[in-house]
Amino acid sequence: MSKSERAQFATRLGVLATTVGSAVGLGNIWRFPYEAGVHGGGAFMLVYIFFVLVIGIPVATAEFIIGRHTHSNVYGAFRKLHDSPFWKVSGVIGIVASLMILSFYSVVAGWTFEYILRSLQNFNGAETQEALHAQFNQFTSSWESVVWTLAFLLVNYLIIRRGVQNGIEKMSNILMPVLFVILLAFCVNSLFMPGASQGLEFLFKPDFSSITPQVLMGAMGQAFFSLSLGLGGLITYSSYFSSKTRLLGSAASMAGLDTLVAIFAGIIIFPAVFTFGESPAEGPKLVFEVLPSIFLDMKFGQVWSVLFFVLLFLASLTSTISMSEISIAYFTEERHMSRRNATLLNTAIAMLFGTLSALSFGPLRHMTVCGRGVFDLLDYLSSTILLPLGGMIISIFVGWVIKRSVIYEQLDVVSPAKARLVKVVIFCLRYVAPTCILLVFLSGLGVIRF
Repeated sequence: MSKSERAQFATRLGVLATTVGSAVGLGNIWRFPYEAGVHGGGAFMLVYIFFVLVIGIPVATAEFIIGRHTHSNVYGAFRKLHDSPFWKVSGVIGIVASLMILSFYSVVAGWTFEYILRSLQNFNGAETQEALHAQFNQFTSSWESVVWTLAFLLVNYLIIRRGVQNGIEKMSNILMPVLFVILLAFCVNSLFMPGASQGLEFLFKPDFSSITPQVLMGAMGQAFFSLSLGLGGLITYSSYFSSKTRLLGSAASMAGLDTLVAIFAGIIIFPAVFTFGESPAEGPKLVFEVLPSIFLDMKFGQVWSVLFFVLLFLASLTSTISMSEISIAYFTEERHMSRRNATLLNTAIAMLFGTLSALSFGPLRHMTVCGRGVFDLLDYLSSTILLPLGGMIISIFVGWVIKRSVIYEQLDVVSPAKARLVKVVIFCLRYVAPTCILLVFLSGLGVIRF
């Protein structure tokens, strides 16, 4: 397939909506407030923003350079740029990791389906966190969780089967503005809560004495994973960019809006938890147990609860669309499958492992590998091992291997000021990003502890 025949995003809005949608997900709306809560709030947020600048934007730019220069899927991109089998490993990592993440991520996304309905029913009369906890455990350990996982993947399939412009770009152009409108509505509501001042102080007033090695590691990991770096999704999406797309500006805009969503999530959640006397570091149960109990006590709580889980559903969907496209592009371009068959294969794989992941909380909870059920195993292998490895390889490949002329051409370096900025990006790719990602990788493996 030639570059002229290959699909392209039709508009600048499409480029922005799809790339931001690729990054925005549960990691912003749930994981960021949790990490900020555990690590002290304001100080964590400042460190997080710093790592977005020195890791997030450079690595996203590196993926954009690879994708648009080659106009190819993640595996084909490395094959075109270098004939060594070693570098092709990053493409394999991206494809395998995307299928793993799509499988277990869709389980949690399916939970948001169920909780939209439960919100409409006022959580079936549950009035305490204990009752909500019992409901959540009963639901996640049942076959009902599998049904919602498959339903979510079906929705995902109906979008991605329509292709790049008619499916991915059109839906992203709709979903992302709706997501931001809901976020803004929640933020306005949070600012009128009695605990708003405490929540905002916790989020925006840094205590620099609380910056510890654990805070630094948490912020580095959040910056890397929030932007979905190392997966190859940005390589795949940028392969659909036109020659007019400004890569460095697009990377900065994507990272900025992704960070803004995370901050909005903090503005939504922290005033609420302080208003109702909850802890900002509640962990995984924050979304499905603590927040529902807060909604039950809020004025118009049922409406806000429905909107919140719709928000989570939309954020999940924009992420799974991009994860799906990684393997679909590979199947169509490297294995010469039709898009219809490639989409069916991608969905079938996700449905199989998604079903196993959902059942690992119930009927298959005793089926473990190294003490981990299917859900936790896929999460560990992809998030802790494959993504950091992919990110390091991409950083080193663009920083050290690709010809400087390719970088300058793709980043449209036409002035001394732009050249200096690009040199900073290359420095980060050569030294800063690989070192930071390696530390996150070794910390995740338990090789180093702080």
